[in-house]
Amino acid sequence: MDPLDSGMRYTPKSQDKDWDSAVQFLPATDSRKLEKKKGPGKVGAAIGLVIFAAVIALMTGLLVWHFHFRQEEKVKKIYTGSLRITNQAFVEAYEDPNSTEFKVLATETVNQLRNIYSKIPQISKYYVDSTVSGFSEGSVIAYYMSEFSVPSGQESAVDVVIQSLDKFVDQQQGRMRTKSTLQLDHVEARALDARLFRTSFKAMYRDYKHVQGDGVGTLQSPGFPNVPYSPNTLGKWEIRADPGYVVKLKFDTFSLEEDCSKDFVKVYDSLAPIESHLMAEECGTNPPNEPLVFTSSRNVMLITLVTDDSNHFPGFLAHFSQVPASKNQACGGQLRGSRGTFTSPNHPAYYPPKVTCKWNIKVPTGKVVKVTLSKVMVEPGQGSSSCTKDYVKINGEKHCGDHEVITVTSQNDKMEVELYSDKSVVDYGFSAEYEAVDASDVCPGKFKCKNTRCIGKAQACDGWNDCGDNSDEAKCRCTDTQIQCKNSLCKPNFWQCDGVDDCGDNTDELGCGCGKGEITCKNDKCVSEKRKCDGHDDCGDGTDEADCPKTSTEVTCSEQTFRCNDGTCVSKPNCECDRVSDCEDGSDEVACDCGKQPYKSQRIVGGTNAEEGEWPWQVSLHIKNSGHVCGASLINDRWLVTAAHCVQDSSKVKYSQPGVWEAYLGLHKQGEMGEFTEKRNIKRVIDHPYYNSYTFDNDIALMELSSPVSFNKRITPICLPSSSHDFPYGKSVWITGWGATREGGYGASVLQKAQVRIINGTVCNKLMGNQITSRMMCAGVLSGGVDACQGDSGGPLSAKETGSGRLFLAGVVSWGDGCARRNKPGIYTKVTKYRSWIKENTGV
Repeated sequence: MDPLDSGMRYTPKSQDKDWDSAVQFLPATDSRKLEKKKGPGKVGAAIGLVIFAAVIALMTGLLVWHFHFRQEEKVKKIYTGSLRITNQAFVEAYEDPNSTEFKVLATETVNQLRNIYSKIPQISKYYVDSTVSGFSEGSVIAYYMSEFSVPSGQESAVDVVIQSLDKFVDQQQGRMRTKSTLQLDHVEARALDARLFRTSFKAMYRDYKHVQGDGVGTLQSPGFPNVPYSPNTLGKWEIRADPGYVVKLKFDTFSLEEDCSKDFVKVYDSLAPIESHLMAEECGTNPPNEPLVFTSSRNVMLITLVTDDSNHFPGFLAHFSQVPASKNQACGGQLRGSRGTFTSPNHPAYYPPKVTCKWNIKVPTGKVVKVTLSKVMVEPGQGSSSCTKDYVKINGEKHCGDHEVITVTSQNDKMEVELYSDKSVVDYGFSAEYEAVDASDVCPGKFKCKNTRCIGKAQACDGWNDCGDNSDEAKCRCTDTQIQCKNSLCKPNFWQCDGVDDCGDNTDELGCGCGKGEITCKNDKCVSEKRKCDGHDDCGDGTDEADCPKTSTEVTCSEQTFRCNDGTCVSKPNCECDRVSDCEDGSDEVACDCGKQPYKSQRIVGGTNAEEGEWPWQVSLHIKNSGHVCGASLINDRWLVTAAHCVQDSSKVKYSQPGVWEAYLGLHKQGEMGEFTEKRNIKRVIDHPYYNSYTFDNDIALMELSSPVSFNKRITPICLPSSSHDFPYGKSVWITGWGATREGGYGASVLQKAQVRIINGTVCNKLMGNQITSRMMCAGVLSGGVDACQGDSGGPLSAKETGSGRLFLAGVVSWGDGCARRNKPGIYTKVTKYRSWIKENTGV
């Protein structure tokens, strides 16, 4: 009765709760006997008594139904678990559920579970039945499921009892010992994920794999790669390794729907879906630099795939093998010398469950140990600071969760680093390096942070949290060019009233904007809150009429509203392509096959290598026989958006002529044509008629490809925002390109990506000497180190909408004051200002 095997066997029987079957209605066989007479008579009295009795019976039945059956409404609960049978030895036949040996032991196990449950008063009356789904070595481990029918409201109480099952079994074992009794140990169970036994499944499948020697096996979602996986389907794969070995599983391709509540894969360190042995739940599409690689703690593993009824994706392809258990557990050890490196097991893949690794570091006498852990990802448990599950312990202090860097310095020439993982939910771990430093000066010539990180002295008290623990900004004396925050921090004056709480206590935003009872328009005008959504544009820019509830009154069109194809307007912000039809004619959801990344964005100057195909609208523009010059964005199968300054003629090259250009789409590394890379000549170049080469105002241009390009997994367009689309200050956005990786440096060979923040226009204008127009937008990291640079021009500033997950072309890389300088953001052409011009010239 495994719900993963038996289809609808667990489906509750339908019950008609509107009527009690004990209530009988008496028919009148002769209507004349019911006619009104002068007196009731004996017959009338008898009939009256019968009717009265029937009414009483009906009322009694209804009361019994209400106070008994309704009160006793039952909830189906399924628990899945494992137990060790210590007085049995594993035989090969136990791998085959159809073998006689399997069936005999399964029956004994079920009988003993029934006996155990019958002795526990809190759950005995709710027990329905059990089934055994498999056995594995050690002596014999049985994997089972038990069904209970629990009164509504009692589920939590039953959960508690089931989670303490091992204790009850220990108490009963002494009283149950006979020659025929199975001796049980390590009995555990958890509630089965309800998504694994829902009634909507139309298909279920199950596969068994046993690794053969040094061989590598393959498993894949049904239909992969030719067709997407099926809807409303539950699949599971049980993998076994030989005794003394563990299972290693690697997903070479993984592409599911991004919402894990809909389609997902779960990997268990078990042969049954026991949540306490869950290693990971995965969905979306994974890039190659973060491989989904799992290693079990014993010789079994279970993979489950659940799909709903919509949005089906290619699925996955995975390979599995076996490695010696002793080799898998090998970690930690003695580290000697002045410097060295070490990593968590399997890094950068997931570390396995149930490991304890200890590194004992010893550096030369007279020195101290400095350890730096990078990209720390360790499962924390409930509460990110509690470290109740996995942790890294350094000098006795536990660390868990996600950290870019953790730096610790010892008090002497020794240090111990320990990684502990429990039996469930694993993560990527860490990479680390250690070095011997002088105790008197662990940061020579630099500022020492409280966490022992070293930063430049000029970075202390500059308003930026360069240490990561804010210790470089503590106890600072603010200068005339800084804001004195109430929490004693100092922040640059230009952050005053920029709409972002930079102090952390909102000091820099106090006294800004409009007064009480007023709203601040985007044009900084103040309007009474009473005028919001009154049908009149009191702001003058439509701010007060944006995001208003639908009424019978027609929305007044403005710069802040979305105009539908039928001429009506919608006040909901950023309504296009959000999967909700807001226009009566549905035009806000038209042409929305855009802006989807093949990978989730993971955590240019200061940037990192992009994954291949991660930014499928990024285009590299080459001058023929010369190489990369500018970037561009694909907006449909024929048109590109780039910067006008990229197509201005010089004394040597006629950049305005389409014949000099080549466009490379789906390109990842300069000079390498991949399987999905396409090259196109340019048919037409259209720069903006009002482009100003002195101020860079209206810095936008269009290019038409010589022939349409076919979309594939590496080439898709980015979404164009409507003229009303809002990209608020503080929003995180992405810049991408093959430009110089430092000011005055050389271009990158591999596509770079970096995350920056949209900066308040007023603040940016002050920083850039009043050179910012209303058609420009600013983005960057004002601390410096991250920016676009020469060669990135014309490329996209991509902004993701959280609701739909689609990315929109917020800006075009235009200009800047150097590259990645502190307090000098990048300047981008604001695409929303040119939406009509783009449509007029391209039809997009």
